[in-house]
Amino acid sequence: MLALDTNVLVRYLAQDDARQSALANHLLEERLSPAQRGFVSLVTLLETVWVMESRYGADAEAVAGIVADLLDTPTLEVQDAPAVRLAMQLYGRGGVDLHDCLIVALAQGRGARVVTFDVKAARKLGMDLLR
Repeated sequence: MLALDTNVLVRYLAQDDARQSALANHLLEERLSPAQRGFVSLVTLLETVWVMESRYGADAEAVAGIVADLLDTPTLEVQDAPAVRLAMQLYGRGGVDLHDCLIVALAQGRGARVVTFDVKAARKLGMDLLR
């Protein structure tokens, strides 16, 4: 298995650098297979989303599509995929950041509740507000 860094996924998604995008395309489309998958860590996933939002103006719909595509690609293994799927459901409700949704989803998977000072996240995601 090969672990993918953020910049490889971004070059693949953005197609903004001819040389690096070609190398990323070759890796993801030809070298990886269901038997030799690429690993996408949660850090890589969140960094990729952040870059696509901040640098390329991806909105919530585009982010949802990117993450869904990564989850559904048989040549990729996304870390904690069930939690990422739950986070995407929460994210789809709108008004919250994906990273907050993932914090809640990972906690729920471990039977934990999230404590926060973030009033908006507490209200939207059911976190416990620390007062």
